[in-house]
Amino acid sequence: MKKYLLFIAFLPLVVVAQKTKTPLKAKTSVKGKTAVKTKTPEVKQEVQPVAVKPENGYLIIGNITGYPDGTPVTLHNGNNGAQEVAGQVQKNGFTLTGNVITPDFKLIVINNKAPYIPIFLDNSLVNIKVKADSLENAQISGSPSHAEFAELNNIIKPYQQLFQEGNPDTVAKKAVASLIVPFIKKYPDSYITPLAIYRNFQLTGDYEMMEELFGGLSQQVKTGPIGNYISQQIVIGKTSPRIGKPLPDFSLADSTGKMITLSSLRGKYVLVDFWASWCGPCRRENPNVVASYHKYKDKNYTVLGVSIDKAKKAWVDAVKTDGLIWTNVIDFQDPGVSIGYKFNIASIPQNLLIDPNGILIARNLRGPDLETKLASILGN
Repeated sequence: MKKYLLFIAFLPLVVVAQKTKTPLKAKTSVKGKTAVKTKTPEVKQEVQPVAVKPENGYLIIGNITGYPDGTPVTLHNGNNGAQEVAGQVQKNGFTLTGNVITPDFKLIVINNKAPYIPIFLDNSLVNIKVKADSLENAQISGSPSHAEFAELNNIIKPYQQLFQEGNPDTVAKKAVASLIVPFIKKYPDSYITPLAIYRNFQLTGDYEMMEELFGGLSQQVKTGPIGNYISQQIVIGKTSPRIGKPLPDFSLADSTGKMITLSSLRGKYVLVDFWASWCGPCRRENPNVVASYHKYKDKNYTVLGVSIDKAKKAWVDAVKTDGLIWTNVIDFQDPGVSIGYKFNIASIPQNLLIDPNGILIARNLRGPDLETKLASILGN
């Protein structure tokens, strides 16, 4: 997926505590039997300035335990990982201050390593309470945007496995999607809502629904960073192969170098299956594709495997190991001109089912969904 760009204007944190000089130890000198102690010089303690929230910016005040003074604390752009603000732990606390153009996703990094603390940040006074041994349980308050972000996460957290690539449970996905839609309609002015729309799309794959839900958002949210990304996805969806329309023809080479065209399989139902040898979900899905192929190959059905591997040997070995005995081709082309790019294949495994006339009739049929669809059109 293309990462969207967001230019952040921020005020770096300049308040860093000065190190206090170590008091001199009392020295003892012995002259005969008399011990004389030197006077310990008085050390002046320097006072650390208090961070102030910018009028149009944010101030993050952290209460943190389990880290020594001087431990680095940094704020990073959640989309590209770039560091934006830096601070450090002092006396079980830290502050980060700056401003954001629009509310957006950030990551707070402690001691330059994971786990990170995700936060949807707006220009608010934000309080964070966290312990070193449970960063994932950080308590964040004060940011309205983060409160909405937490609300969305509470909806989808129990169903995280459904968002993993290759999960075939479409019934459960539709059920969870129905829980996200009320959130989208509840917050048309929230910068979190475009994220909710994308989560819904991850479950449904429905570009038309994505466009409809996006249309209900306020203009300022539509033109925000995540809103712009959703706009791009809607445009891509409109140019992607559509159900009920012919799937454009293409030609790719098989393992011998022979060019195979999709149209050469015209007259059969064809599952155009996008995968790769290095894709774990693809390899786990292959047994389902193999089983369906053997069940329906004598009923005017076949598979065209389209690999996006870049190493020919790994591809050929995987084809043999997984028993993919149908026609297999490989797409060595650059990403911008590949068949997967033209068909908007953003992740794998994915597949497209066309009828004997080359019309797209279904997409992303995995697990039992593939068997159910084939049974409906070809019989048991």
